Amino acid sequence: MTYNAHLLDGIIIFAEVVSAGSFTRAADNTGHSTSYVSKEIARLEERLGTRLLNRTTRSLHLTAEGRLYYQQCQQIIADVSNIQNALMGQQQQPTGTLKVSCPVSFGMAQMRGIFSDFLQHYPQVGLEIDFNNLKVDIVADGFDVVIRATPQLEDSSLISRRVMRSRAVTLAAPSYLQQYGTPQRPEELAEHHCITYTYLKTPRLWHYRNQYGKDIQVEVNSRVSSNSSEMEISLCLAGQGIARMPLFLFTNEISSGRLIELFTDYQPMVIDIYLIYPSRKHMSAKVRCFIDFVAERLAQRSGI
Repeated sequence: MTYNAHLLDGIIIFAEVVSAGSFTRAADNTGHSTSYVSKEIARLEERLGTRLLNRTTRSLHLTAEGRLYYQQCQQIIADVSNIQNALMGQQQQPTGTLKVSCPVSFGMAQMRGIFSDFLQHYPQVGLEIDFNNLKVDIVADGFDVVIRATPQLEDSSLISRRVMRSRAVTLAAPSYLQQYGTPQRPEELAEHHCITYTYLKTPRLWHYRNQYGKDIQVEVNSRVSSNSSEMEISLCLAGQGIARMPLFLFTNEISSGRLIELFTDYQPMVIDIYLIYPSRKHMSAKVRCFIDFVAERLAQRSGI
């Protein structure tokens, strides 16, 4: 089909003129001047190469070509109106597939039940969940929502909503502390076996803030480095080293005494969890409902 940028120009004005029965009433109905309406009809007739209306100072009548064109225009306008109403209905009713990116560890620890409950609440919405610990491009990769856990969110044109707060904890099993001793200050970690997380920008550089607000950076002795939080936890529980991980990954390992939190007199290093999405404008119902649903559930679990 040959591209024509002006294919639909004037159709709405023409249909309104016929419906109103005069240029003046059509101008009033559309908020335009009478001269504007007249020029639109003239341009339309010129483009079509035929007269659509016979008009005098007191009346106007459709020509035979105009009557045929008016019938087709009514159908076009009705079809477009139906499509618009259908889309607006979809915007109001959550439907379709929602593509979500979520960190593996956070998803397994915090989101499994939430995903299930969301599907239960919104049966017409499907989920395409990408568990990925690497940073994704929300626009290029076609995600509706990205879940991200970070101490500091980088500047972006994307929209973000903080839905949960947690903190980093330094942990060791009682068996490890019994064998190697309990470090009293972060600086002592250089003399201990540590378990580090590969995907951090600086896995071996651990940050702390003492009770006076002074920032401390410690280069730890990394005996094991892994891209799996589950493996870190397993090795830590087995007494193979000291790990530093987000509190949201743990259920009762700390309260039961299976892991001991170190440096509790130091200020907490906050980790925020965000929902990130491309835009607030024209947000679909499935995205809006998912964001509100997850935000409500995770807010109940926040704590540092």
